[in-house]
Amino acid sequence: MFKKMTSGIIAGISAALISTAAFAADYNFKFQSSDPAGNPNFVLKQDWAKRVGEMTGGRVAIEMLPVNSVVQHSETQDAVAAGILDGHITDTSYFTGKDPAFGLIANPVGAWSSPSQMLRFINYGGGKELMNEILQPYGLHFIGATTPGLEAFVSSKPLDSVADLKGLKMRAPEGMVQEVFAAAGASPVNLPGSEVFTSLDKKVIEAADYTVFSTNHAQGMHDVAKHPVYPGFHSMPMVEVSMNKAKWDGLPADIKAIFNISVRDFATDMTSKLAMKDLVAVAEARKNPEITVHNWSAEERAKFRAIAKEQWVKVAKRSANAQKVYDTLIKYLTSQGLI
Repeated sequence: MFKKMTSGIIAGISAALISTAAFAADYNFKFQSSDPAGNPNFVLKQDWAKRVGEMTGGRVAIEMLPVNSVVQHSETQDAVAAGILDGHITDTSYFTGKDPAFGLIANPVGAWSSPSQMLRFINYGGGKELMNEILQPYGLHFIGATTPGLEAFVSSKPLDSVADLKGLKMRAPEGMVQEVFAAAGASPVNLPGSEVFTSLDKKVIEAADYTVFSTNHAQGMHDVAKHPVYPGFHSMPMVEVSMNKAKWDGLPADIKAIFNISVRDFATDMTSKLAMKDLVAVAEARKNPEITVHNWSAEERAKFRAIAKEQWVKVAKRSANAQKVYDTLIKYLTSQGLI
């Protein structure tokens, strides 16, 4: 009897081990995000990682890490190329210092009026192929892109026109965004996102290019900057999903297809869910008599875009890749009647 029980236990343990081994992932990847844990964008990235696991039947397991977990947000490209990370989901403009092309394709300020315009450019207008051409020498493969959407603008001063930007002390990331606002007459400075609220509260700055309206609202930005501009008139960052090229090349065709499809779905998830949150937050803000939501006229938006277009031309001259981005972008915008 004892022998039978022992044999049964051993058989059960063996079956469990075999079962565990059978369901162990064939591919384990670490991706680092440019967002902190708990941020709505980061939660959506975690959902994407989980979905890839489900779509591949457990063959792929992606650990999604928050910003600065392994390396600084501006170092992920090098870390992915070196195999320290397997991939990243991040704002491409962080790598403008390596090639101005990254800044231009990541955020051609004033180009897009909606996420769908940008995503069509990436998926069907030559953007994806161009990104891979630029990234290949750096050892990365571009899978696809998403965006949090057209960013709202945080301001402690009423802003209704380009003229109101003159002398405005504001936070803007390095690269295209900062250059365009400077050309429009503002005085942009480079501050990390973690310092935006404090800097507004202490009046170190008067405004900020930060993120979408709902996130701004949830973080209390409108408590210290009561004149937000919505819909935004300026910035819509491209968030790339890329991974180590050698590891991508080693994946079977069906898993590559799942990655591609899942990123397109992820973009729909992010843009739709954040847009829904924005509408709720805007309605809430408008009920607050202390907050005034400003909406720029079509004429003022056109003025800002004209300033931005001049900066596109300047950036295009800084590298061969930047010129390729400019040419591809202009061709797309023209073909779609957007310019």
